[in-house]
Amino acid sequence: MIATHQLRLAMGKRTLVEQLDWQVGDGECWSVIGRNGAGKSTLLRTLAGLRDADGGHVSIDRRALADWPLQELARKRAFLAQARNDAFSYSVIETVLSARHPYHDNRYWENSDDHQAALAALAAMEVDHLAARDVRTLSGGERQRVAIAAMLAQDTPLLLLDEPANALDLAHQVSVMSLLSKLCREQRKTVVMVGHDLTLAHSVSSHALLLMGDGRWLAGTTADVMQPALLSEYLDHPIEIVRHGERSIFIPGSPQA
Repeated sequence: MIATHQLRLAMGKRTLVEQLDWQVGDGECWSVIGRNGAGKSTLLRTLAGLRDADGGHVSIDRRALADWPLQELARKRAFLAQARNDAFSYSVIETVLSARHPYHDNRYWENSDDHQAALAALAAMEVDHLAARDVRTLSGGERQRVAIAAMLAQDTPLLLLDEPANALDLAHQVSVMSLLSKLCREQRKTVVMVGHDLTLAHSVSSHALLLMGDGRWLAGTTADVMQPALLSEYLDHPIEIVRHGERSIFIPGSPQA
């Protein structure tokens, strides 16, 4: 679905990622893990085509990202930013309907299919009752669920999400992450997401990409990569795992003196 080829990412004089050769297949759910400043958001923006690589390139369906026309790319991948600023007084339904524009060619109005897709996405995020509300009046968690609903309504095979659980209460964190995992399993959508909750990431992800922030990286299945010693190194803090039935719970250990 999406791949990087000798990808290099830098911020100023600092190298974040070096020679990243990474392949993400259809139906896989990836979590990108690393401490603050390791380059997680920078990577996601580069994958989305919102930032140029500092070396190497990204491809989607074996086609270089730079070769994709913007409208066609918008039908292939959707991107959820870490933060957003609502400058205009749009309603919730208008906000979600805007995600349908890549399918309109030269038209600038929605049809019944667009409305059905928008309403279904709002219902999936349990915010359909807010359809008429001004997005600027929503709480942070409600606004985040509306943003995810817009991504669902865009209906792309590749979803790139920067901290999708941000501002959500516990119940909605679990439901959103479970929905993303279900989309991968049942609809063969591909998910790449950034998050900080290791337990939640492990419970829904099939794979993980660890970023050290100094160029080094490690990619593989969650079983292979989300090991205490590796996570402790990449997060620069001791990590322990507690097994509870079939669940793995990741907890921070006590720092060594």
